[in-house]
Amino acid sequence: MSAISSSHSKDQRAPLTIAILVALCAGLIAMPAPAGLPEGGKRVIAVAVLAIGLWCTEALPAGVTAMVLIVALVLTGSGFPDALAGFADPVAYFLIGVLTIGLAVQKSGLAERVARFFLHRSRGSARALYLQLLLSFPLLTCILPSATTRTGILVHVYEQALDLAGVPRQSPLASAVMMALNSINRLASTVLMTGGITPVVAAALIGGIGWSQWLLLMSVPYFALLATGSALIYFIYRKGFQQTLLSLPDEPAKPFAPVEIRTLVITVGASVLWLTDALHHWHPAIPALIAWILLLMPRVGVLTWKEFERDIGWSNFFVLASSLSLARALKVSGASDWVAGLITAAVPAFQGQPYYVVATLMLASVPVRLLIPNITGFLATTIPIAMAIGTATGVNPMVCGLAVMIGGDAVLYYPAQSVSSLAVYERGFLSAPEIFKFGVWMTLIAIAVVLLVALPYWAAVGVALYAP
Repeated sequence: MSAISSSHSKDQRAPLTIAILVALCAGLIAMPAPAGLPEGGKRVIAVAVLAIGLWCTEALPAGVTAMVLIVALVLTGSGFPDALAGFADPVAYFLIGVLTIGLAVQKSGLAERVARFFLHRSRGSARALYLQLLLSFPLLTCILPSATTRTGILVHVYEQALDLAGVPRQSPLASAVMMALNSINRLASTVLMTGGITPVVAAALIGGIGWSQWLLLMSVPYFALLATGSALIYFIYRKGFQQTLLSLPDEPAKPFAPVEIRTLVITVGASVLWLTDALHHWHPAIPALIAWILLLMPRVGVLTWKEFERDIGWSNFFVLASSLSLARALKVSGASDWVAGLITAAVPAFQGQPYYVVATLMLASVPVRLLIPNITGFLATTIPIAMAIGTATGVNPMVCGLAVMIGGDAVLYYPAQSVSSLAVYERGFLSAPEIFKFGVWMTLIAIAVVLLVALPYWAAVGVALYAP
């Protein structure tokens, strides 16, 4: 009853929220452009504020907001081809392939098989179920480096586990499990240089970091982020861990069905291609699309086209593609360069004081992360600036670059900022305001981890905090 009244109250507030955000967008467009900000950049920032506000408040369905974003970009001066550029980005099709793998894992029965295994091992303890989930993140990273792939599979596994255990969808325990998948699972991937787009792009921008050195530098800070973020989730949703899960009757192990075997083979095959990208240099979207084709192929796959059309969650595709278009518009219009300039001006000349420089950089990069939905756009904007500031202030540029990367990677303010977050959000367990609040907490945690853990640790393993 309370969920229904909450939904009704949200529907009643939606028109007012939309009106306020549209008025804010119009006001920003009408205002004179600040010094150094091109007129086109000012309009794109206004559109970004509108889209982020709609995504965070859920005043409109996420997919509808995506279309509002496209129309607003066109009406404010972006050409139609530029506004639709995100729909040509391979990352959007990588998402479709990964979501199809997750759907196949569910439809084939693999998700239920794994869910039953976890439930039996937890022995009715909600805490044990949560701990198993957390331990699976670093372990599965070695097999499935992509956080999006892991999330696309695990979200179905734990959805089945919660259902079998009799846990309501809106319960604190369900929210805790899904928040861990949404915000913590991604962090395990960044420990490996080949673990996803974030470490690959960051390592390329910083330069001079090898695979083993990356693992050495990232392992301790990211373990601290994983542990602290997991503890925060436990504290926020602590009431959910007091319930006892329904116990499942002991059953003899069933042999794998043919559809389960085919799904497993196709998924492992895609994983092998992702792990060997250094040999074939394929974009991650190619293995994902090959898996998508095979899973829908008659006699080979496990899904029909009608099942795919009905269950894939198309809003994810539109939200991701439109957010990529927004990231491109911010760059092309000069808006992201202007914001980067503000960061430069915000950092005083703390000559030779790495803690002050890094803290100021991380605080100044928060609005950039909020404005730029795409992590690649954030990294490309902030890392070169951070390294330049490090050189100017006598702080090791690599330390500055790694610090802002951690600050941006550790947080999600709304689902459009991450492909894996979209996969969780689409299942309906978490609200956008819930994700935003946790993102604010993770911002504070990331700053604390960098200052109290990363900088002392890097100095201890031989990375100079001062510029060479």
